[in-house]
Amino acid sequence: MSIKPIHNESEILSKISAGDVRAFTCLFDFYYKNLGQYVYRLTESLDATEEIVQDVFVKIWSGREGISEIDSFTNYLFIITRNKTYRFLKDKAVAHSRQQRYQQQYQEECCFQDETSTEEDFSRMIDELIEKLPPQQRKVYELSKINHLKYSEIAALLSISPETVKKHIVAANKFIKNSISEKNDQLFLLFFMVYLHFLK
Repeated sequence: MSIKPIHNESEILSKISAGDVRAFTCLFDFYYKNLGQYVYRLTESLDATEEIVQDVFVKIWSGREGISEIDSFTNYLFIITRNKTYRFLKDKAVAHSRQQRYQQQYQEECCFQDETSTEEDFSRMIDELIEKLPPQQRKVYELSKINHLKYSEIAALLSISPETVKKHIVAANKFIKNSISEKNDQLFLLFFMVYLHFLK
């Protein structure tokens, strides 16, 4: 960025160094447009441009006592403006990255909640279907799938043959599978097939 020095720059800077507000106002009015155009090209934000340029002049006024000793005020002005603009862009990038992480985390949490809700619905549906089984069949099924007893153990416990235990299990699985199919819920049907696989 090329900045044309203000007329009588040394005199104006000396007055500002002495606390002359009118001289500072002249400096502000002269450089504001050029600085604003430079900042806006980088930030594409009017609010950011106004804030950054104002911060630049606040810094100049705060350090006014030594301003007359600066060799090239225009270079000094440019460096301050550039640094503040780059700092703004860096902070903006960090904030954007943080926002993206928050959004991703939120989406993952929502997805996890959806999955948890689906699994809970599936478990509740299976429990309801098991309750609809005939008493003896339900007892056999629960001993097998919930208590994880072997067919021989169930047979001994209920005084029935292992083959009868197997028939009860097959019939119960068929009933549950058909009930899920009637609901036309492919996801729950898939869950049930996985459920059977892990309970073997």
